[in-house]
Amino acid sequence: MVINKFTFILFAVASLCLNQSIAQNFNILNFGAVSDTSKLSTVAINKAVNACFKKGGGRVIIPSGNYKSGTITLMDNVEIYLERGATLYASTNHQDFPRQKQPLYRSQKDPGGWYSLIYAEGAKNIGITGFGTIDGQGAKQHPAVKKGTVIDDQDGRPRNILFISCQKISINDIAMQSSGMWNQHYLDCEDIMINNIRVYNHSNKNNDGIDFDGCRRAVLSNSIFDSDDDGITLKSTGAAPCENIIISNCIVSSFCVAIKCGTESTGGFKNILITNCVIKPSICLTEPVFKTPRIGETGIALELVDGGVMDGVTVSNIVIQGTECPIFVRLGNRARKHTAEAPEPALGKMRNILISDITAYNTGNYSSSITGVPGASIENITLNNIHFVNRGGLKSGEFTSDFIKVAERVKDYPNPTGWGNLPSFGFFIRHVNEITLSNITLRSLEKEIRVPVLADDVNNLIISNMLADGAIEKQVQLNKVGTYKRL
Repeated sequence: MVINKFTFILFAVASLCLNQSIAQNFNILNFGAVSDTSKLSTVAINKAVNACFKKGGGRVIIPSGNYKSGTITLMDNVEIYLERGATLYASTNHQDFPRQKQPLYRSQKDPGGWYSLIYAEGAKNIGITGFGTIDGQGAKQHPAVKKGTVIDDQDGRPRNILFISCQKISINDIAMQSSGMWNQHYLDCEDIMINNIRVYNHSNKNNDGIDFDGCRRAVLSNSIFDSDDDGITLKSTGAAPCENIIISNCIVSSFCVAIKCGTESTGGFKNILITNCVIKPSICLTEPVFKTPRIGETGIALELVDGGVMDGVTVSNIVIQGTECPIFVRLGNRARKHTAEAPEPALGKMRNILISDITAYNTGNYSSSITGVPGASIENITLNNIHFVNRGGLKSGEFTSDFIKVAERVKDYPNPTGWGNLPSFGFFIRHVNEITLSNITLRSLEKEIRVPVLADDVNNLIISNMLADGAIEKQVQLNKVGTYKRL
């Protein structure tokens, strides 16, 4: 066979590309990892990551099998790929998770350095993908767990994933479970794409499903969460805002808040879209480590209590089953500083919020609430196509009968449990300027003796096309309401 010069060049280029393609996969077995959870593969996996980085990037392959590791540090252009049938277990020895140096970006959650199974700071174009599983073995991550004592979220328990000030992040297809603390924490990161992940996090205190913290341009889609603490959470524990975030097509179960903006709010929230999600009871049937009440506390929560601005939030097309409180919107003034040397944050601002096409059924009797505090009103909020069916059946003495007795709770942690059963069964609205409720249905499974809607210190209230249990003349209770229209 005669090979001309042109054919030879094409053959050489093809061979080079093939070799480079093969060279970009770095199997951890070739670096000394072993499929044996009685042995550590930390050094081997980090060697594979480092080799991949030095070659310009590629995939670090975790093949089918069971591997145990301490901290793995990701670098630029490196993707960890867990093959189907692969499980990466976190070590249960805290010494295998060295405290990372304090990052340049400071936040309220920073204990002076961080702990994590998979960690990165300032890295670009990184990812964790594949159809394997990350198991944090969270019930074994702190001695206080065995004693049953209360511990906080800065005690050194490792997260499954912690990325700080990273860019271009891809998390796809993997399953994650049993973190020592928050399952995954993206702090001050940009350009995040997360798709088709499954999270089950019921092994320790503070077991959130996912936390976007001061992040810009992030998309979370097509995923399933079941968590002991908050499910999907946007936070702003430092100066950076959470902005330009989309959460869509997710199924979320939580014993706390299913989907939340808050509580920390220093940098604020802007341009947030939460759509096409189902919120349902957890499938967790085991005894909780920290006696978490086996209820879903809140469906959707928008909270601004540590200063900042929340502007431009849309929540739409949500089905909520069985939570105690379907919607909780709160502007407060806890005023917690994000660092010791930071000034105390001023009262925040909440405005331009649209909540539409929400169906909530078999929910508890806490009632949904939209509340500011004296001197700080929520501005321009619209609720449209809202259909609630709560359990009802309360008797006199089982709820706060007089709205004047509903405490302001200006400095408190924001949650509906602090109020318990409010004097209205649909919406409790206080300290709000410009609010519209349209196409609202408020029903109860058992007889309700509370008023459907109660508005206190509200200006420019419009209610149109509302159907609610009870006599129409008793459906809305008003106090200090200016410019009220019922259409």
